[in-house]
Amino acid sequence: MPDWNTRLEVKLGDKTISPITSFSPTFTLNHTVIHSLEADNVGVVRQPMTFTFTMAVPANAIAVADLVELALTGGEFQVAVAESIGTDWAFKAMKFQRCMVTSATPSNVVTDGVPQANFTCMALSVSIEE
Repeated sequence: MPDWNTRLEVKLGDKTISPITSFSPTFTLNHTVIHSLEADNVGVVRQPMTFTFTMAVPANAIAVADLVELALTGGEFQVAVAESIGTDWAFKAMKFQRCMVTSATPSNVVTDGVPQANFTCMALSVSIEE
């Protein structure tokens, strides 16, 4: 089994502000079928792709306050794959750029472990380097 020395991180510029403990992406690719008087299904109009995701970050650091501030001000951040040591990840870099928070949900206080803050976000740009 490979040694996975990578993780997803929230970045503000070049500064890492928090690791991501849970990440659930959703790609939406809308298409509208075009019909005419003479025939059905004569073509298709492709509408812009949207990329949204939910993520959980540990709620024990200033990162949660930074993300809430970004949500309130409409600021942008990045999500990047960070490789600690080794070459076992499929990509050299994967970045979700120009990300914005659309909603935030703090977690309940827990008696064991670290509480998690959940954020629903969108990315305006996605790039992958192999």
